[in-house]
Amino acid sequence: MSESSNFFPERARRCRGPISRRSFLEFGALSLLGMGMSDILRAETIAKAAGRKVREKSVIFIWLPGGMSHLESYDMKPDAALEYRGTLRPIKTNVSGIELCELFPRHAKIADKFNLIRSICHEFADHGGGHKRFLTGRIPATPTGTVNDAPSVTSIVSKRLTRADQPMPACVAGVDTNRSGIDTFALGPAWLGPSTSPFMVVGDPSSPDFKVQNIGLTSDMQTRLDDRVHLLQGMDKLRRDADSNGLMGAMDEFSQRAFHMLTSPQVQTAFDLSREPAAVRERYGHHAYGQRGLMARRLVEAGSRFVTMVWENPYPGDKIPNACTYNWDSHAVNCDMFTDCHWRMPLYDQALTALIEDIYARNLDKDVMVIATGEFGRTPKISTQVGTETKVTQPGRDHWPSAMSMLVTGGGMPTGQIIGATNGRGEYPVDRQLSPNDLWATVYRHLGIDYTESTYDLSGRPMQILPFGTPIEELLPAT
Repeated sequence: MSESSNFFPERARRCRGPISRRSFLEFGALSLLGMGMSDILRAETIAKAAGRKVREKSVIFIWLPGGMSHLESYDMKPDAALEYRGTLRPIKTNVSGIELCELFPRHAKIADKFNLIRSICHEFADHGGGHKRFLTGRIPATPTGTVNDAPSVTSIVSKRLTRADQPMPACVAGVDTNRSGIDTFALGPAWLGPSTSPFMVVGDPSSPDFKVQNIGLTSDMQTRLDDRVHLLQGMDKLRRDADSNGLMGAMDEFSQRAFHMLTSPQVQTAFDLSREPAAVRERYGHHAYGQRGLMARRLVEAGSRFVTMVWENPYPGDKIPNACTYNWDSHAVNCDMFTDCHWRMPLYDQALTALIEDIYARNLDKDVMVIATGEFGRTPKISTQVGTETKVTQPGRDHWPSAMSMLVTGGGMPTGQIIGATNGRGEYPVDRQLSPNDLWATVYRHLGIDYTESTYDLSGRPMQILPFGTPIEELLPAT
């Protein structure tokens, strides 16, 4: 199976894997389970018209490129043979019946605050195909490569939820340096046009010299701003009628967005992690995972609607420890999977649980949905191979889209649940089989986007927002 060339920096050659804060409306005993999407949207409209404060819903999406092993995280198989179960062991949590990896002790203390889905699967085993399949909610035209032929979910959200009076970008993505290309993770807008792309926050926010580009005015810009505004107001606009690729329209939107971001104190404050108490930053962790998680929380509080934070190398720029690898792509040729787990997973455990606890402590758990997942799971049977860097035989797992696990919380959903199950070796779902589209139907519903409707491409053709999928009933708010 071919590997996406821009996916795995520095080590691409190694991958040889196989294929109101409590409720948005006080409706008494009326259950959302009995309401259609049009009813939900109508109810919100009525509430806003009546002057009732309705907090806008948002999503924090923690993306784990390479694909976290479900067998070393949320779906361990301690009774399977050693070549399937591996060397890590499960631990009990504060919810009876829920066990997870021993490297997640912080998870174990708050299992009542999240859900684990163990039965989402798809059929694309290449990183490129897996990214496209997962992040667009569509079957990609090609099984490899990360250039989208349909818009990513972030572009749909941006198209539907961007407002002219909102200085915060609707969609933001935090990525490592040299990973900001829109096609690196299949975040491309395809037929929705470049104006719907997320705002990229590039670099390691835990670095002392980190700075978000393209927000805030320098002193010389400030002195010339009034003249520039008058000049732009006096210019005739070019006709856009023949602009079939949407570039000119995108330039207009980019200009407006840039103006808001340059001049808004709200935007500058939202991205400024130095405003957080030292203890909070320490709780999240002084690494890329932790500080991106903290930034995500600040951004949704400030008004962003869909914040993607990519967690690859927890210490970008530093030398990767021996026998470890850049992201979650745990082939034997890339790393000793268990050495990599012992390095990476405690940092993931720290950052994700800090985010979850913060969401609850700040009463955001009804309005902010948090999702942590990669594009697929890993092969149930462990393989061994000589590592490219270590030059010794080491264990690893290859790509496996037939089973994967993810964590979800917030959005008013009931928590402390395991949804779905795989067989005794973690090979495929045996209960509650779901697809990425079911997850996105749940997300769209949470955001107030009617996923059964159509949006329009640059030529004006109607295109269905989500071609198939049903909200995951266990994740829907009960009231």
